[in-house]
Formats: sequence, C-alpha cells, structure tokens
Amino acid sequence: MLLILLPLRDYLARLAEPRAIADVVLVFLVVYGMLKLVRGTRAAPMAAAIGVFAALYWLAVNQGLTTLEFVLRGGLLYIGVAIIVLFQSEIRQALISFGNRFRLPFTRRNQGQFGQSIYDEIVLAATTLASTKTGALVVIERNVGLKNLVDSGVRLDAELSYDLLVAIFNPASPLHDGAVILRGDRIASASCFLPLSWNPMLSKNLGTRHRAALGVTEDSDAVAIVVSEETGLMSFVRAGQIKRALDATRLRAAIFQAIEGRDGIASSTADGSSRLKSETEAEKVASA
Repeated sequence: MLLILLPLRDYLARLAEPRAIADVVLVFLVVYGMLKLVRGTRAAPMAAAIGVFAALYWLAVNQGLTTLEFVLRGGLLYIGVAIIVLFQSEIRQALISFGNRFRLPFTRRNQGQFGQSIYDEIVLAATTLASTKTGALVVIERNVGLKNLVDSGVRLDAELSYDLLVAIFNPASPLHDGAVILRGDRIASASCFLPLSWNPMLSKNLGTRHRAALGVTEDSDAVAIVVSEETGLMSFVRAGQIKRALDATRLRAAIFQAIEGRDGIASSTADGSSRLKSETEAEKVASA
C-alpha cells in the first residue's frame, strides 16, 4: 500500500511546481476551447463517435480481443486524415478566431472606420427590401479576405449607398441573383456565388440564400444579412449562427456589434434623429 501511495505523493508534489501548474492550465484552456468550438455543431456527434472508437480500441488491447484490435488498428492509420476532412470547417474557424485574437496592433482594423451612416444605409436597404419581400443577401468582409468570392461575381467597386443596394436586388436587375460583398464602405462585387453550408442540423425551412450566408460565415469571419423573399424576414448570420426575424434596431445592433465589437444601440443615440428619419422613409416605401 505504501508503494502505491509513494508515486502518487511524488506526482502531487510535482503538481505544486509553477511549471506544472502552467502546464495544467494550458491543457485546460486548449480542451475548453475545443469543446466550446464543437458545441452545438455537427462536430459534436462526430467527436463522440471518435471517442467511442478510441474506447473500443483501448478495450480490445486490454482484454486481448485480437480480431477487434486488428480491425480497429487498420482504421487508426487513416484517423488523422479523417479528422482533417470531417472537421475542416471547425478547424478553419478556430484558426481564424485564434488569428483575430492575436492580431498585431499595426494590422488590427481601426474601430469606427465604416462610420455610422454606413450601417444606416445597410439597415434601411434591408428594411425596404423586406417590406416588398424582395430577396437579398449582403456579405460584409472583415479580416479574412474574400477575393475568390469577389472574383466570382461582377466587380463594381462602387460607393455603398441605400439606392444602389435596392437597385441591385431589384428583380428586374441582372445582378439581383447572388450576393453583394461589401469591403469597407464600398460595394466590391455583386451577383457573387457563395459556398453552401452542409450542416445537417440546419432547419429544412432555410432556403439556398440562407444556406449560402451560413456557408460563407463558416469558412471566414465575414457576416451576412439575409432578406427572405418568401416571408420578408431579416436575418443576421455570423460564424455559422443565424438570428432570424430581426427588426431594424436589432439588425443594426447586431451589425455594429460584429464589426465594431460593441453595442450599436447605445452608440447610435447621437445619430438617433437620422436613423428615425431613415426608418420613416422605409415605412413610407412599405405603405406605397
């Protein structure tokens, strides 16, 4: 009994060292970050399946189940490739999030660079399109470049405005089919083709436009605004998560929070009169 307790006592003594404490804390943070990343995504059941696979292999080795061990050992040769293929979206999102958190000061995006009026233009256009049940998909580029998606559409490099957004998504416009990509305070491209999300947990009620918004936000740190042509509801998509049935105020706050990193409701008090005027104009368009 004493021989059993001695290694345990040595191990506990080693844990009291600062280096061991830092080691345990770092492992905890890594495991916690991975669990937080896969929670609520399709990676969670796949990770559970891999855990069951590992438990079966451990059981086969310890209990001498030769046949089962032989079968599972063949699968271990490809487990690394399988993890990369199955979790490619989650791995990409984790690296993007990690890079954004540890971005150097001189490469960090300046706060408030878009200006308050830019958000009003986007929200007013979305509200107007929603009032007429005109489908729209607007993607806002952030730190990760979307050059390949911009090149897939019609390059505009035009100044962002309410009138231009509404004109682009007019059903009679040749550019209405596809997404508009915003880069800073300019419309980089229109009629862009986006990758669709293949998340099996998505609702069957989500159409192609919503799945495209989810797909582009899963593969990058971009955010998207979607207007449904069936229901006229406005949605906001970020990191593969969608918020549906937003009004103008909540949509503006969601965009401001994603781009500027703080609540847009309180910061928009100073320009409340201009926003009120914009929403009044939208109501006039809806009643026309």
